[in-house]
Amino acid sequence: MTGHNYVDGKWVEASGQPFSAVNPATGATTWLGNSSDASDVDAAVAAARSATAEWAHTTIVERIKIVERFGELVKAAGEELGAIITQETGKPLWESKTEAGAMAGKVAVSVAAHMERGGTTVQQLPDAASITRHRPLGVLAVFGPYNFPGHLPNGHIVPALVAGNTVVFKPSELTPGTAEFTLRLWNEAGLPAGVLNLVQGAADTGRALSSHTDIDGLLFTGSVSTGRILHAQFAGHPEKMLALELGGNNPLVVREVADVDAALLMTIQSAYLSAGQRCTCARRLFVPHGEWGDSFVDRLVTAVQGIKVGDPAGLDQPFIGPVVSTHAAEAMVAAQTRLLELGGVPLVELKHLDTATGFVSPGLVDVTAAHDLPDEEYFGPLLQLTRYDLFDEAI
Repeated sequence: MTGHNYVDGKWVEASGQPFSAVNPATGATTWLGNSSDASDVDAAVAAARSATAEWAHTTIVERIKIVERFGELVKAAGEELGAIITQETGKPLWESKTEAGAMAGKVAVSVAAHMERGGTTVQQLPDAASITRHRPLGVLAVFGPYNFPGHLPNGHIVPALVAGNTVVFKPSELTPGTAEFTLRLWNEAGLPAGVLNLVQGAADTGRALSSHTDIDGLLFTGSVSTGRILHAQFAGHPEKMLALELGGNNPLVVREVADVDAALLMTIQSAYLSAGQRCTCARRLFVPHGEWGDSFVDRLVTAVQGIKVGDPAGLDQPFIGPVVSTHAAEAMVAAQTRLLELGGVPLVELKHLDTATGFVSPGLVDVTAAHDLPDEEYFGPLLQLTRYDLFDEAI
């Protein structure tokens, strides 16, 4: 796919350096285009600003009509959209299709939330009336992540548009094709020019957009490290809205339960779904010492070893595909090495299965005896096990 920006209702070539996206399962190029420089970002923000008044004064009925039309188009294009998400992220096709479905489902949720929380409310007081009115904020920048390149930015864009805001969207540089396909659906839905604009690029493009003086807010989903930078950057600007949806070093605590199969299934799903590339994935597992815990860990080891890793687009669908890039795969190997250096014991070794792709096998490391463990999110299929004596101690 040869890619472009989408600015003021037109597909335009960006002015920056060429960059490409690759399929992490094959290494093949999936998208080729130019990154957006500061002038491209200026043009996108100016287009969004020019469209604010007309879009804000468009009736809520008309805005909802366009958004619902977009949802219908997403639903109809679910197969094609799912295939693009799989090509760019490496997620199995079965999972990518559920993401496309979640994008369509977000429309009704957003419309209902807006109708419940927006509008005008009047409270009569003894000597006055208290009136609350909601209005659009203005131009919002939306930064999308690579792990859910359709669903997560969609979760910002749809409610923003329903509320009457205009948007400049910068997707992850790893998943530009998903963003471009989505913008084509918005265009087909009849969204007016300038209301939603797309700028492609990596960190430099993001900095140009986040620091732009004419945006009224930024909606970000991504890493804690980038979130901290944005938080510092927006300090001193209370007139601008900053919404951060970041990651976490999530714990999962297991105690003796009757249904061991259910506990094992929950653990596998929580830790390894999407090859561990979800902010909701469990990173740390706490299991009690003793005979029950020993049996649970033994069964968990067998289950992790049995997780099917394979071609995400193949007919024989795996549980997980590759992580998003060879760099991400190398980072996971390095993370495991660090845990072992701190005293961790590998129960199931994570391996980079093909150095030309993002395929890694899932890993499980016992860190009970490790020291100075960092409170860090390893964004991949690597679970840290800690054994405990008392449930309160685990908590």
